[in-house]
Amino acid sequence: MIHPIANAPCSWGVDDPKNPNLPAWATVLKEAAQAGYRSIELGPWGYLPTDPASLRATLEQHQLSLVAGTIFDDLVSEAHFPTLVALTHQICRNLSQVAAAEPIPGRPFQPPYLVIIDFGNPERARFAGRGALAPRLNDKDWQRMMEHIIALSTLAWQEYGVRAVIHPHAGGST
Repeated sequence: MIHPIANAPCSWGVDDPKNPNLPAWATVLKEAAQAGYRSIELGPWGYLPTDPASLRATLEQHQLSLVAGTIFDDLVSEAHFPTLVALTHQICRNLSQVAAAEPIPGRPFQPPYLVIIDFGNPERARFAGRGALAPRLNDKDWQRMMEHIIALSTLAWQEYGVRAVIHPHAGGST
């Protein structure tokens, strides 16, 4: 059985597109292609070109496709939810207009994917990897986070044909 792998800009330390010390996106794409990867994630929104035509040309230049885009953000806050909806539209619009990773035989849902990760707050992150000590969300916040994940997943699938997947990030909400 073949298990294709892809990479993501986070492997180059890319976590916040506003960080002035990040490697140039062209370097990341060049090195990913040189390492033999055929697909890559978008990384944080704004790191790679956000215009679909520019992104498509850039990826083609390096013979890369997109496997996923990622939302790594606060999934609990009601006040922040409209920002997540707008971000989902931006990411999925690009994912649906750029070449996706090759289909994976036998899988019911094919790339591209929208990876949804709750941004671990500092209190929970202190206990990452020590589940018995980690604080939990209260029932109300947990339910709100689930509603947000379902809404973003539904939006991605129904409007763009992009399958959402959940990343169980260390220091996140669980």
